[in-house]
Amino acid sequence: FDMKCTVFMVRVSYDQKPYRRYIMETYGAKVHASPSLETEYGRSLLKENKDHPGSLGVAISEAIELCVRSKNTKYALGSVANHVMLHQTVIGQEVRSQLEKVDEKPDYMIGCVGGGSNFAGFTFPMIGDKIRGKCDAEFIAVEPKSVPSITKGEYRYDYGDTAGMTPLFKMYTLGHDFIPSPIHAGGLRYHGMAPTVSLMAKLGLVKGMAYDQLEVYDAAMQFARAEGIIPAPESSHAIKAAIDLAVEAKRKNEEKVIVFNLSGHGLLDMSGYAKYISGTMNGN
Repeated sequence: FDMKCTVFMVRVSYDQKPYRRYIMETYGAKVHASPSLETEYGRSLLKENKDHPGSLGVAISEAIELCVRSKNTKYALGSVANHVMLHQTVIGQEVRSQLEKVDEKPDYMIGCVGGGSNFAGFTFPMIGDKIRGKCDAEFIAVEPKSVPSITKGEYRYDYGDTAGMTPLFKMYTLGHDFIPSPIHAGGLRYHGMAPTVSLMAKLGLVKGMAYDQLEVYDAAMQFARAEGIIPAPESSHAIKAAIDLAVEAKRKNEEKVIVFNLSGHGLLDMSGYAKYISGTMNGN
């Protein structure tokens, strides 16, 4: 097995999460920190700022540029597009079946959001049930305070990448040229929200919440020590919301069924945990 491919990895994640890069390189990939010197767009950004932190939007732009100038190469957007939301719903369909087997109905369903595919895959089958009157759950999409596309973005047409090469999407967006601060939840550093998730939020079927990085890591530490699982910083946004809702239910002496998506482990994100434990992590 040999990947034989070129990968543009967001510079912040390239530096913060080197073991992700080493895994890809083990399988034969060539990994570049984005923005890179491999594309005209990358070079233009580095000319303006040699320490540019990069973003998912920038990496997408570089990947598209490399694709269009290469023979026998195709590119498919992998996060916000409708077909991706559809494929991911296998997660939510399984969750729904599991809940049916234990005869439980959720009061809350919670997922972290960056581009939206993780959240959509987890919740859309149940949101469909709610639209049909078969479910009464609240659906909560949790994002970083430093990338608040749902909670503070505008609902309008915008590009899916920073250079403006993709089609326009109608979505909650902070602007395609928005560059997020270098938080450790690299998978959530995206300027916009998937059109389908954005529409659900616009219609009031999805509620957006946002947390600071320090709050999120505090929740991750609580979860790791209680459950024995070290969660990814992205997933820990959902954990933080679940803990807060559980504490609120306890305070009100209410019984609530809270379901959240633990979408990834954090064993390749230990540099973030090291900063949090040492007290050197910034809140943003």
